[in-house]
Amino acid sequence: MDRKDFLKKGLLGTGMFVASASLGNTMKNEIDEIEPLEPIGYNHLPNTDSKIKDNSVIHKADSRGKADHGWLVSNHTFSFANYHNPERMHFGVLRVLNDDKVDAGRGFGTHPHDNMEIISIPLEGDLEHKDSMGNSAIIKSGDIQVMSAGTGIMHSEFNKNQDSLVKFLQIWVYPNKRNVVPRYDQITLDKTKSKNRFQQILSPNADDEGVWIHQDAWFHLGNFENNTETNYQVRKKGNGVYAFILKGSAEIEGQQLETRDGFGVWDISDLQIKTTSENTEILLMEVPMTM
Repeated sequence: MDRKDFLKKGLLGTGMFVASASLGNTMKNEIDEIEPLEPIGYNHLPNTDSKIKDNSVIHKADSRGKADHGWLVSNHTFSFANYHNPERMHFGVLRVLNDDKVDAGRGFGTHPHDNMEIISIPLEGDLEHKDSMGNSAIIKSGDIQVMSAGTGIMHSEFNKNQDSLVKFLQIWVYPNKRNVVPRYDQITLDKTKSKNRFQQILSPNADDEGVWIHQDAWFHLGNFENNTETNYQVRKKGNGVYAFILKGSAEIEGQQLETRDGFGVWDISDLQIKTTSENTEILLMEVPMTM
């Protein structure tokens, strides 16, 4: 399939375009489709430095793929676009973890997705969202946005601020149901619920706390003081947990992690976590390890 056909059909990957405030200044980006998920396996080398090396993997912040498009700087934990690492295709059904910075007055023009659960977590600034379902919204720090792309959607994301960056996480999870009716949702978190504990921000249940997706996945956010010890209980047997340190540092199952490090563990029932600096913020993503 050539690029033109791919963008037209909007298959598993994404056709994204860079957009400026003027449509006349719109130019195509070099962001291509992502690779499909293998039916089984974790697609990682074991973490040889870990005390639990047979069932864990570590991705240091400075080992991530980096794409600098000028208007967009993106760090890719997993293979995405021009960054391809066969040892970093996914962690279970967690397929994309992009740490993005978008320049003032720039953004992603209208582009397609299908059959993917897409979660956006703004970290700084605000981003305008528009989609083919008729939704128009602003997401900002403290919000969680989710889209079930299902049978297919078109959407755009734009930083309308003329004097400030937008920083956000873009996370893609393979769904457990294909070709569902597309949907959009966003919520504003009560940050007091994440003080020195993990606050659930996503689950498979529409009636549960946070947003929901078509997958047996649970996401939690926590903000911790130094030397805080906590335990995370895995919600579903067979799931793994991928921890991402947003800021600060922590020790998880004996593995020391710093800001923007990622650490995945599977074949476990719980995680022991201890923070090792003040104002440590951690995102936990519990996901099935196979389709």
